[in-house]
Amino acid sequence: MRATMPCLHGHGHGGKAVCAVAGCLAFVTFLVVALDPRTRSSSWFLSSSSSSSPGVFSPLLPTARGSNGGSGASGGPLLATSSDGAGGDSGGKNSTGKEVLFTGGGGRDPLVASFANADSGYVDDQPPHVSVAPAPSPAPESGFDDDARPDGVIEVVPVIQQRRRNVKLERLELGLAKARSVIREAIRNKDNRPPLTDKDYVPVGPVYRNAYAFHRSYLEMEKLFKIYVYEEGEPPVFHDGPCRSIYSTEGRFIYAMEMENRMRTTDPELAHVFFLPFSVVKMVKMIYEPNSHDMSPLRRTVFDYIDVLSTKYPYWNRSVGADHFMLSCHDWGPYVSSADGHLFSNSIRVLCNANTSEGFNPSKDVSLPEINLRSDVIDKHVVGGPSASQRPILAFFAGGDHGPVRPVLLEHWKGKDDDVRVSEYLPQGVSYIDVMRQSKFCLCPSGYEVASPRVVEAIYLECVPVVIGDDYVLPFSDVLNWSAFSVRVSVPDIPNLKRILAGVSPRQYIRMKRRVRIVRRHFMVNGPPQRFDVFHMILHSIWLRRLNIRLHGED
Repeated sequence: MRATMPCLHGHGHGGKAVCAVAGCLAFVTFLVVALDPRTRSSSWFLSSSSSSSPGVFSPLLPTARGSNGGSGASGGPLLATSSDGAGGDSGGKNSTGKEVLFTGGGGRDPLVASFANADSGYVDDQPPHVSVAPAPSPAPESGFDDDARPDGVIEVVPVIQQRRRNVKLERLELGLAKARSVIREAIRNKDNRPPLTDKDYVPVGPVYRNAYAFHRSYLEMEKLFKIYVYEEGEPPVFHDGPCRSIYSTEGRFIYAMEMENRMRTTDPELAHVFFLPFSVVKMVKMIYEPNSHDMSPLRRTVFDYIDVLSTKYPYWNRSVGADHFMLSCHDWGPYVSSADGHLFSNSIRVLCNANTSEGFNPSKDVSLPEINLRSDVIDKHVVGGPSASQRPILAFFAGGDHGPVRPVLLEHWKGKDDDVRVSEYLPQGVSYIDVMRQSKFCLCPSGYEVASPRVVEAIYLECVPVVIGDDYVLPFSDVLNWSAFSVRVSVPDIPNLKRILAGVSPRQYIRMKRRVRIVRRHFMVNGPPQRFDVFHMILHSIWLRRLNIRLHGED
């Protein structure tokens, strides 16, 4: 199996001078807009759901850009403050052992807002009561289980007396309400309905939290979902991204979104969500001064870009950014997103660095798989693997000694056990992929950040992934039941690795390996994208988050 995967490679041609000129022009444009003194939006209410509290509304401060960046510095948190957000005392450390670089949206307000009780991917047609009580810790997984949940809708309602109805927006919301109703019915009746028919693939089995509801939701997405990609911005920082690197998921998605002709719309009035097509990886390459430790130019680029969009279009201010999404696979993605308070707190952030200790909120953010692609093709050599009987090694890891987790793993297991083969580097002539094929379990410890490309590498090679680390929200966990095809080990349990893995019976291991093969299609990168592959699974995760908010069709 070989699939060509084209990507954008021509945008950077013309040398550094051209890029510098383009950058200067863009910066001048941003300055002109940023200095515009006009107020561009009214006050808004944004409320979070609660199943027990009476209806109380919390006002958001005016979202006029260029004054305080929408950070709400003078009025407290935008929503309910989450104890698992990125807040805290400056100079502290997060779960990956790094100094905390930011403490809140926009870098101005130490309070990070988060949605309360929005841990369900699907909601009823009628909005629940809203509450501004302090939010509990976000659920480790966002989505749906077997039991229906009544919570999860975030309503965006204007405060001032409305002058006119937005009929198009009302029509969009009516379609989403119908989709919620259909999906909720699928959740309730999954055991009483036969699997849906599908010419390509029918999700079934324990790899899914609710296979029937997922399939119904996916079909509703294909029928309804529309995405608008802002055209503003010039490559390589915008509309381009890396396609052959550890950050390739970022570039592949941007390119596929540019080429998408089924769910992409050129009419923003028909869009359910709006894509901010900037690449953090390209920013780091083109804007960041190496070794300067100054990331303010990256934050300024994002801040000014949103300022331009919020001036030119009504859509950002209409929802306070809640129906907009960004995507980044770079480690600095969460930090760059804090350039704007509403981007950090309200928007859908699709991130490889899905670290809850750095403000990742599973109820509104999306965990992006980290996939290390080295070429434009996925060769059959890196997909598939031998049976369990042909895998003599119990567990395997080879990788650099960095971050807070790997030193612990190497200290306990490096060169100490033939069954648990752990090393920093493989001997010359030994193939990394071949050793993975010989292993039953592939260890996937966090590095500098929580995500690791080894998770997808293991899935490709049908090696059961063992995720080692804390605070990492696994990709597509709103749909996938990771416990059915992977093992999760906390850092304190690293000394017990062999006992934990050896405790998996041969019969159970065969089941887990078979499920890894089933779930692999959801992590495949195809060119062009195919149904149920990684591109469409990312879109489905965004679709679920959009179902969790409701905009009122009044201007």
